[in-house]
Amino acid sequence: MLRTVQAIVDPDGSVRLLEKVKLDRSSRALVTIFDRDEILDSLSSSSLSEKALGEDWNRPEEDEAWKPYQRNAQ
Repeated sequence: MLRTVQAIVDPDGSVRLLEKVKLDRSSRALVTIFDRDEILDSLSSSSLSEKALGEDWNRPEEDEAWKPYQRNAQ
């Protein structure tokens, strides 16, 4: 099972999870370090446009328009 939790990595390399995690046993983890402001700006823009795009794309006309480009088009 994969699970993602937010954490802060201190300058000395210490990792502090921002939520409690309960595990049955010790587990391996990957830590991705990113520039906070850059990634949050990017995520914010994505989530703001998601609703508008979803409304536009989730229409029968869109499904029909994309039919020729689908692998199993009939």
